[in-house]
Amino acid sequence: MLNFLKYVLATLVGLFLFFVLGFILLVGLGALFSPEDVVTLKDKTVLRLDLDRPILEKVDENPFVEIFSPFTGEVAAVGVRDLKTALKRAANDDKIAGIDLRAGRPSAGWAILEEVREALEEFKSSGKFIHAFAEGYTEKGYYLASVADVIYLPSMGDFEWNGFSVEYDFYKGTLDKLEIKPLVFRVGEYKSAVEPFLRTNMSEESRLQMKELVEGVTNHYLKKVSTSRGIPVTRLNDWADSISIEKAEDAHARNLITHVGYHDDFERELKVKLDIEESKKVNYVGLTRYLKTKAPKETGDFNKRVAVVIADGQIVSGDVADGVISSGQLIKELKKVRENDKVKAVVLRINSPGGSALASDLIWKEVKLTAQKKPVIASMGDLAASGGYYIAMGCDTIVAQPNTLTGSIGIFGLMLNMEPFMRNKLGITFDRVKSHEHSDWPSPFREMSEYEKRKIQNAVEYGYEVFTSKAAEGRKMELEDLKKVASGRVWTGEAAKEKGLVDVLGGLDDAIELAAQSAGLEKDDYRVRFYPEKKDWKQEMIKSLTGGGDDEETIAKMLGPLAPYAKAYQHLMRMEGVQALLPYDIRIN
Repeated sequence: MLNFLKYVLATLVGLFLFFVLGFILLVGLGALFSPEDVVTLKDKTVLRLDLDRPILEKVDENPFVEIFSPFTGEVAAVGVRDLKTALKRAANDDKIAGIDLRAGRPSAGWAILEEVREALEEFKSSGKFIHAFAEGYTEKGYYLASVADVIYLPSMGDFEWNGFSVEYDFYKGTLDKLEIKPLVFRVGEYKSAVEPFLRTNMSEESRLQMKELVEGVTNHYLKKVSTSRGIPVTRLNDWADSISIEKAEDAHARNLITHVGYHDDFERELKVKLDIEESKKVNYVGLTRYLKTKAPKETGDFNKRVAVVIADGQIVSGDVADGVISSGQLIKELKKVRENDKVKAVVLRINSPGGSALASDLIWKEVKLTAQKKPVIASMGDLAASGGYYIAMGCDTIVAQPNTLTGSIGIFGLMLNMEPFMRNKLGITFDRVKSHEHSDWPSPFREMSEYEKRKIQNAVEYGYEVFTSKAAEGRKMELEDLKKVASGRVWTGEAAKEKGLVDVLGGLDDAIELAAQSAGLEKDDYRVRFYPEKKDWKQEMIKSLTGGGDDEETIAKMLGPLAPYAKAYQHLMRMEGVQALLPYDIRIN
């Protein structure tokens, strides 16, 4: 009887959840498929920017994320392009009085944060206010909030101020236990992408470049915060060394924040700033809704365009899934803008750690063909290293943020000998019949001969010579001088400019302006178009329902903190042929 009641109760609960979720789905679909009205704002509206989420180079529309967020816990990402568009529009919008900034823990690379911070500074220069509130600040979050006029933090809120670090994962111990033998072929003493398979710690060369990278990003960060808050860099360094900022009151005493208080205190001050009664509500508008307000009439000649081609992700060969730079897809986009007579100049926006040397070379050729017909400017995001730098070499000019990670001019090859693992751990053995001596080469299930190893090393060395020769040609440098700053070493954008690997320090807008100037276009007499165009969310919904969703996104949801290791495995599986790839996931936190 007890079991019967249990099953009845479970069935009733299941039916209840089915009807509730079904109702939500129907309401959501009805809202999504109904025509959207243009959002109208009231006077003294405050633009609320919730940046406690991923800020990405490119985000395709997915309204289901917001609808089901209370059930899935998934937070929609923000596209840096949408964010900058909204800030530029809001600066000239009479209805927008200021910004309520929520950026305690944004998830983004340093160069993208730089783009956002510059956009916030430009908004502030319009004379409108920025008020920031967060329950706690990471150093990335504070980098954005430090621009604000007013910065609130609750008394129990945490404030991270202890400097930056880089942490590598090393897999040699695991491979040894599994009896998997890595075979590595490389050129360049700083080509440390293979070190996780060969060592249990960093080599001295790798440690040196990482130290200089961390110092470069740190110094730029501190200079910007120093300027915004009026605090000497020496003091900012001292506080990080002593980890003396333990609570909100410590940050307040050092002028890093302006107020210690709760959200009601923050909103009360906001009402005073807006000159509205305390009993009245503040009129807020979020980023998504604000972008649905009536946009200013687009200016510029329709027949004069600057095309921004987005290249975001690891570089792989062929026409493959989203989330990577596939040579086939990117070549199609470059060909499209090259053959479009309305496009007068091109900006190649690169955010990539590199990848397949072959795919990088194919893309480079297409960039060169495009540059022969119209100006092509490279704009580097968080990463434009190794293969990412390779595809930038064909551009007329290279623009990078001071904290972009770039360079890593080097080549490597990696193979895993799985035979001992298969034999000793799984009991699986292999035998073969061959028509020629090396018919089964390369094989992961037998020991490679020295002659065969030499063949792969020769291919890697040839790839390095091709890479450095093309880099020297593109940078108009002597080959020997180029090789002195190559060897696989990674540089910040600021250091790369000093070494001659980058021409201009700046963001995407600077690259667009430079492209327009190179094409002889007058200011405000052209339009900007992004490629590939945003995908239709309805098509993407069908794709996801049929199993065509983004693998990395799915893995991240399922595995949580283990996702980086699954991502590393995914990168490893994509390593076909000779690679021009950055050391795994340089995360400066």
